[in-house]
Amino acid sequence: MNVLVIGESCIDEFEYGKCGRICPEAPVPIFAPLEEKINFGMSLNVLANLMSLDIPCNIITSKIRPIKKRYIDEVSNQMLLRVDSNDNVDNLDWKKLNNIPFSEYEAVVISDYDKGFLDREQIRYIADAHPLTFMDTKKTLDEWCCNIKFVKINEKEYQESWSFLHEGYRNNLIVTLGKRGATLNFRENFPIEDEHPVRDLTGAGDTFLAGLVASYLKDKDIPTAIKFANKCAAWAVTQKGVAVVSLDKLKI
Repeated sequence: MNVLVIGESCIDEFEYGKCGRICPEAPVPIFAPLEEKINFGMSLNVLANLMSLDIPCNIITSKIRPIKKRYIDEVSNQMLLRVDSNDNVDNLDWKKLNNIPFSEYEAVVISDYDKGFLDREQIRYIADAHPLTFMDTKKTLDEWCCNIKFVKINEKEYQESWSFLHEGYRNNLIVTLGKRGATLNFRENFPIEDEHPVRDLTGAGDTFLAGLVASYLKDKDIPTAIKFANKCAAWAVTQKGVAVVSLDKLKI
């Protein structure tokens, strides 16, 4: 069950520390660093979660990787500041895209953070080249995505694409709703079965996407896949920083 992941990737840095007093020069907390944690994010986080769920993968990703550095209070887990560097990445070369042996993969997963690695025409090409494509995108949806088999977006992204989705979209649309779970095709609701205290939302969408793909490849049933993806994301938000899910961690 080889899967190809395509999309930009980043480096997620977490600086944990204590905020014991307020700066005398300005009304801001003084941050004393204690611990640093570094993870690969975006498409590389999707890849890590898929492989941890026993799905063999290859990846095509950007050479330039944005760095997202977060400063977090250790006690409250409250993020104080996020600093992004190298935010625009290199575009995928069309020659490389044309040479991908799509027939060798059971599925293609597009993790599109809209940083410049994939444009709309390239995504349309991928969807035409492979019958089983999954996509999580930050782009506003339009006709370019109509051949994607399964599109996963969050509630804010759904509102931004509302007009197109309700006028002409007919494929499988999965909208994640945070602690309320997810919906399929505007009508089927999939609530979170077991609620957990939320510690950190970073990377939860990537974990959901990986869980969705892994379960669908096993059972070929999208409602079952959404329920499993909910379980994966619900576990991820209880962890510190970016975490990689596994069947052992889910106690399955």
